Amino acid sequence: MRVYFMVNIRIKDEQEYQLYLDRAEDVFSRYKGSYLAVDNQPAIMEGDWDYSRAVLIQFESKADFEAWYRSADYQEILQYRLSASDCDGILIQGK
Repeated sequence: MRVYFMVNIRIKDEQEYQLYLDRAEDVFSRYKGSYLAVDNQPAIMEGDWDYSRAVLIQFESKADFEAWYRSADYQEILQYRLSASDCDGILIQGK
């Protein structure tokens, strides 16, 4: 069953966040995920949204997501995203 990782990101330090971006694609390309959307100005349809970026990633299975997210390579760069921004991320089960 597919899963979707959705993250709303509020960037606080552009330079440090760039350290994450500089390596994120290389790490991501080794796993079975695909970016469905990366948007710096999504249309707010309901409620409040005070983030800088929204990201939606699809994985074919929860195991594929876990392999990427828990990998040593990703954990090494994740520290840059988490220290440079406030993030709210959720994993959604697909059909």
